[in-house]
Amino acid sequence: MCNIIEMKGIVKHFGNFCANNGIDMEIREGEIHALLGENGAGKTTLMNILYGLHTPDEGEIYFRGKKVNIKSPGDAINLSIGMVHQHFMLIPVFTVAENLILGNEPVKNLMVDMKTAISDIDKVSKDHGLAVDPNALISDISVGMEQRVEILKILLRGARILIFDEPTAVLTPQEVSEFFRIIRTLQGQGHTIIIITHKLKEIKQISERVTVIRNGENVGTLNTCDVNEAKLAELMVGRSVIMEIKKEAGKPGKTVLEIEGLRVKNYRGINAINGLNLRVRAGEIVGIAGVDGNGQTELAAVLKRLIGYTSGSIKLFGKEFTKDTTTQDLIDSGMAHIPEDRQRLGLVTDFSVKENLILGMEDWDRFVKGPFLNQTAIRDFAEEMKEQYDIRCTGIDFRTGSLSGGNQQKVILAREISRNPKFLVVCQPTRGLDVGAVEYVHSQILRQRELGCAILLISLELDEIMSLSDRILVIYNGKIVAEYENKDVAGERIGLAMTGYEHSISDARKEVEV
Repeated sequence: MCNIIEMKGIVKHFGNFCANNGIDMEIREGEIHALLGENGAGKTTLMNILYGLHTPDEGEIYFRGKKVNIKSPGDAINLSIGMVHQHFMLIPVFTVAENLILGNEPVKNLMVDMKTAISDIDKVSKDHGLAVDPNALISDISVGMEQRVEILKILLRGARILIFDEPTAVLTPQEVSEFFRIIRTLQGQGHTIIIITHKLKEIKQISERVTVIRNGENVGTLNTCDVNEAKLAELMVGRSVIMEIKKEAGKPGKTVLEIEGLRVKNYRGINAINGLNLRVRAGEIVGIAGVDGNGQTELAAVLKRLIGYTSGSIKLFGKEFTKDTTTQDLIDSGMAHIPEDRQRLGLVTDFSVKENLILGMEDWDRFVKGPFLNQTAIRDFAEEMKEQYDIRCTGIDFRTGSLSGGNQQKVILAREISRNPKFLVVCQPTRGLDVGAVEYVHSQILRQRELGCAILLISLELDEIMSLSDRILVIYNGKIVAEYENKDVAGERIGLAMTGYEHSISDARKEVEV
């Protein structure tokens, strides 16, 4: 294979931060090439440069051996380069067809020619094995189908080089398998694929070569078949990483959280939780597995008293929630919460790192001195957390909103776990974290379990759910539709339940017993 893309000496600064520091990278025509790196390593920045979203400060890009200037996505598209971003750029109230032609509408008699548009969509979708319903609303289709729409969008614009940024982040195992089928089909048709991902297993499954970026530099491009996951992780973070979570058998105690018949409406006034039942005991981790949008967000919000519920009951430490129960009451009783939306719910981004690390704990004895805050104690605590959780910043007085997403997440984790909670609600704990940080976060969650904390884990990462949980509950359409003791249950079986496969709790338990 010959090189279709060559990036030479790419440098990109954002203020004083160097995201790309003289990176060289070569992409061969027709290959599936993985781009791996820890949080903030510069991999997405590099691909945004290739797609024209950023302009490099230094360096050159060659397309089929000819130097090119890519100053905008339009320039990239003209070179047949397309990009599917991690967060899909679709308009929910538009149909599939309307999203696909947006900005490139066929016109007939001064009107949008939907008949021609749908005909073109049908042809391209059939040619590439990407069946979609052009008339379906985006709000009514699955996440996996939304991804198909994004792929079709760039194919309709003639893309032959396809860049995917964390493409499997919110997919079920079945959807991941389908995505890989699509990728291999596209490769067989002559397309070149670049996949940005942190999932080492998927790199081994789908790619032929992998480029590892660390601290803005290319530390190696390897044939995927010649390297194992442990070596990839070591290259990514610069040290050996424990890849497999080892935990002792759980010793669950008394019931800490008990929910019966819970019903909750979302912000649109529609039932997001529909008669949900669950319990969590001391010393166990209960994982909630499900496709995003099936009530997980509302469940966490209700438990933190950020929203109310219409019916049902919630008991924490044997005490039932009432309309007068406040978030502070829950914190004082021993509850901690790691929210899925770190900026909106977890941090005051204009505050410093040290200030965010003591939010909710300002009146603790260790942080006060008479009527004033004990600045020395606060600084000592913040420095300890910065070191322990590897919060990468220039100092604890640094503005939290200026940190990377992964480092913002570490601030929240450090604060909440440092409370030594009796009940911990954990939502997407490793979102945006590199494999080294994930290793540490998982060890901290398991440590809390060993200390007798009851933990409710809500994650879109099925591997994370299966690695950490003692029991796995599958949520679909606001209900728990399956329950498994996490022993030898297969991810594929959980994935089926996540997609709405009819699978009663009693049947699931019978299968486990058998």
